[in-house]
Amino acid sequence: MRKLIASLALGATLTLGLVSTASAQAVGIATSNPGSLFHNIGTAVANAANKAGLNTTIQPATSPNQFIPLLNSGGIEFGVANLQEVNYALTGEAWWEGNKNPNLRIVGMLMPLKEAIFVRKDSDIMTLADLKGKPMTDGFTAQNTILPQLEAFYSTAGMSRADMTPVNVPSVVGGADAFIAGDAVGFIFAHGAGKVREADAAVGGLRALGVADDSDAALAAAKKHWPTAFFTVMKAGSSPGVLEDTTYIAFPQVVFTHAGVSDEVVYQMAKAMHEGKAAMVETFKPFGAFNPADMKGDPGVVDFHPGALKFFAEAGLK
Repeated sequence: MRKLIASLALGATLTLGLVSTASAQAVGIATSNPGSLFHNIGTAVANAANKAGLNTTIQPATSPNQFIPLLNSGGIEFGVANLQEVNYALTGEAWWEGNKNPNLRIVGMLMPLKEAIFVRKDSDIMTLADLKGKPMTDGFTAQNTILPQLEAFYSTAGMSRADMTPVNVPSVVGGADAFIAGDAVGFIFAHGAGKVREADAAVGGLRALGVADDSDAALAAAKKHWPTAFFTVMKAGSSPGVLEDTTYIAFPQVVFTHAGVSDEVVYQMAKAMHEGKAAMVETFKPFGAFNPADMKGDPGVVDFHPGALKFFAEAGLK
């Protein structure tokens, strides 16, 4: 893991060479692969920042756990990820195996990521329990966040990954491809991502399985695997695969940066996010759920960047 992170960071440093000075106003946003939710989000944020005067480009990687060390070292200015992953990266917990990323700072909270396990609409799989013994995407060797998220989902049905037959894939995008190819009966992905729409069209319709139980006990079981998880209800027809009102697992998403980025550049990014909702919705419709007033939420163990705090004070966010 350590060698992989080091090699990725070195290669990306050589290829990016991005500037993080206020005078140049040229910044990069690291995202996951095209088709992923974080790629969609990063593209929308970059477009809003460009309209606000920042020269912003996106730099895709397989997943945040691959680009976070680069960001921590100052190789790129911004990234998009879920808050739990950034918390783990800062402290070196879980799959970080003690490798801390102490320079991470939060710019602002986004709308929550809402997640489902998707199956074919015309299959006989109606609940999580129906997945038992069937081939299900697993492994996620390039995206360490997904295995505990899968376990969180399965735990609401009193199940674990061991109850399914694993189909090993590197990432959620690879998992969706395996599903489309017929190698697995289901795949995990975030609602709203482009890859979900692709899979929906490819197989003639999806069913988005929700949690098996929306009780406090089920949520407590899920949080043992993914501490920032909470339950949220989506209305029928609100997203591909949501065939009826269903409860899903959700968790906070963030735009984050590193401590060495200037206060002025982070201030401008926070301001662009706060004032650029219309531009972000135009790029990626799920930003309709983004509430700029909630940008200063609870960041967990990661501090807000001083540049973001400066903007929050100016905007009256508490």
